[in-house]
Amino acid sequence: MSYSEQFQHFENANNLAGKAWQHAVNIDLLEKTTIQDCSLHCFHYQQMLEMLIKFLLATRSTYGAYSHSHKLHRLLEELISNTPFKTNKTKYRMALQVITVCAEEYRYNFLIDCEGYKDSVVIANDLLGELLAFASAQPTPVNALHT
Repeated sequence: MSYSEQFQHFENANNLAGKAWQHAVNIDLLEKTTIQDCSLHCFHYQQMLEMLIKFLLATRSTYGAYSHSHKLHRLLEELISNTPFKTNKTKYRMALQVITVCAEEYRYNFLIDCEGYKDSVVIANDLLGELLAFASAQPTPVNALHT
C-alpha cells in the first residue's frame, strides 16, 4: 500500500496530519522516478513521520502541545509519555535516529548512506503502522482535523 493511501484519512486536512499526507504523496511520486540519490525521499519521510507524531501529540496528549524538536526518537518518547500510545521504543530508536540524521544531511547537501536509510525505513514502517492504527483507534475531534 502506498504512503498516500495509508494517510488517505488525512487527505487535504488543514493541520499537521494534512501536512503528513502531503509528504506521503511526495514520497509516492519520488518512488516512481529514477532519482538515485535518496536524500529527497529521506527528507519527506522524516517530515511525514514528524508531522504525524506532532499531530498525535496535539490531539491526544494531556497538554495538546508538542516540542519543537525535529528528532524523531525524541518525539516518539514524548508521544509515549504524554498519550496512551505505547510501543517498544528501543526497537525504533536507531532507525529514527538514522532517518533524522539523513534529513539533516539533506539540508546541508551531504552524501547520505542510502542503504542504511532504506534499512531504517523498513523498521520505521512498522512504527508508522502502529501510529496510524493509534490515530484511527481514537476518534480525533472534528475541529482538530481543520485547525
